[in-house]
Amino acid sequence: MSSLPVPSHIHYELLLQLLERQTLPALHGEMKQPHLAAKLNVSRENLQAAIINLRKAFALQKQVEDTCEYHGIKVSYRWSLTESEQEMGRSLKDISSPPQNLE
Repeated sequence: MSSLPVPSHIHYELLLQLLERQTLPALHGEMKQPHLAAKLNVSRENLQAAIINLRKAFALQKQVEDTCEYHGIKVSYRWSLTESEQEMGRSLKDISSPPQNLE
């Protein structure tokens, strides 16, 4: 194995920010409606559990990465399921390359 494919850290961060900054506040706003408060309380608890589990998953992935690094195994951060290591290298090269002069 040339490197261990793992999700890019930004995936966790994006999900956590979306849930914490948008989903929870929106749900809290809906809970102000008396006829929905009791029903949505369960949803809020489930949402908070999802946030906790995402944080745990991210911490566990970091532990795997640290262990791999310690044993000399490279880690390859992936942005999608279809992305190969070669495609990732190419896309990073394209991003870091200065634009070519089109004269």
